[in-house]
Amino acid sequence: MDPILELTNLLSSTDKILFKQFLQRKNKRSDVKNLALLDLIETDDINGLEKLYNPKKNNDAYHALRKRLQDNLLLFLSQKTFESSHSDTYDALRLVVVGRFLLENDVVKIAFKCLDKAERLAEELEQFNLLNELLLLKLQYAHLPGAEDLEALTLRFLQNQADMQREAKLNMAYAFLRQELQQIHLERKIVNLTALVIATIRKYKISAPDLMTYKSVYQILFIANEYAAIQQNYGLIERYINLTNQFMQGQSHKKQSYLFYHISILYFLANFHLRRKNFAGSASWLKEMMGLMLTDSRYYTVFYLRHQLLAALNLFFTGFADDAIALLQESLANTKHRAKPEDIEDLRICLAMFLALCDDRGSLKQLTLLTRTDAWYEKKMGMLWTIRKNLAEILVYAQFSNIELAMSRLTSFRRRYKKYLLKTSEERVLVFLKLVEKYLVNPDLAFEPAYRKSVLNLAGGVENNDIFTLSFIAWLIARWEKKTAYKVVLGLIEDEG
Repeated sequence: MDPILELTNLLSSTDKILFKQFLQRKNKRSDVKNLALLDLIETDDINGLEKLYNPKKNNDAYHALRKRLQDNLLLFLSQKTFESSHSDTYDALRLVVVGRFLLENDVVKIAFKCLDKAERLAEELEQFNLLNELLLLKLQYAHLPGAEDLEALTLRFLQNQADMQREAKLNMAYAFLRQELQQIHLERKIVNLTALVIATIRKYKISAPDLMTYKSVYQILFIANEYAAIQQNYGLIERYINLTNQFMQGQSHKKQSYLFYHISILYFLANFHLRRKNFAGSASWLKEMMGLMLTDSRYYTVFYLRHQLLAALNLFFTGFADDAIALLQESLANTKHRAKPEDIEDLRICLAMFLALCDDRGSLKQLTLLTRTDAWYEKKMGMLWTIRKNLAEILVYAQFSNIELAMSRLTSFRRRYKKYLLKTSEERVLVFLKLVEKYLVNPDLAFEPAYRKSVLNLAGGVENNDIFTLSFIAWLIARWEKKTAYKVVLGLIEDEG
């Protein structure tokens, strides 16, 4: 996508009007073409671009104009973000900026009051980098009347330096684990997560108390959740869930400054219990999650679609398919301008799956709305998500009698992903695909004992007991049981319980 278009997509219709006014105020000459370029990019008018500047004849001028427009967009966005943000972090930052200005202009008493207030906010938020800048500013003007005691100020500065070092080590450890996670995913490395986490903690010399903060627990849970998703086995991270439960029980005072991490932790806990088929436990965490979301409109917007997705999955896999479908349809209908594309795509593929399992042709329409390329999905949603999407398309097309298209998609899928699946030891996907292909070539095969046994062997494998994997296998079983795949998957989950 055009980088300028990506930036303008972050603006609401009101923001776009304000940005054009911003450009008009900056334009000193009447022949400046930045407004015309903006309109042409937004309408994707390639011919108009050539009229504005012929890239072949005046390539340098055209690219200079684009760069100036992009720079102005970034400036506008930075000013808008700074002015419109109501977070305590931005309040503290504003106070530091004002305090510096007042000190430079000899308004000392008010300046120190601003900096004192900023310091209290920054400490509460554990914004150690901002505290470092603030304390350095106080030290710089410690000679002025009304300044704090230099020794006390120095001690706080040195303590903050230690806090900065601690946070830096945690961030380096988190980055290292994320990198290792990529290797586990792409190269299918066999890794004991607990051993990896312990080795990382030792490598970066992190103490046990340092790990017992909302941010650290969130980072560990993020890694654990991703690891479990790759392995498709959430039992592997139960140790971390238990540690998280202990941490949460010890937090009697829930600070507003940790709200993002707190809500994220509740989301991971709800997802863990969902994937372990503890639907009541998952629903309980979701209820607590929504309670916190309602305390802050910013985080309500950020987490709303993710919450709705888990809530719908809980409803669906406990027998309330109609309610689950209605919840997803309502959530998609009410998506805001600022909703993340990844969250919308998650809801849409989930709705397509629900409808297909219930033998509803509406699933075909939902699939047509997943319009992005596989490359985009692989990058934004991950390989596992993209592979599931492609498999779902094959099954849905076959389900509603478009066998030719299903076979074409199957061939394309095998060509694109076979090497990756073999490399990551996911031969079971290829085994499943082969069973689907045999059914497409000869539907009567579904009634032969040998074929049924192969399918049921897949369903009985410990590595295939994930709710999503069972949903795919249920589609094959439904071919001979003459019932909806939804009834089959509910039966499979009940049998395991």
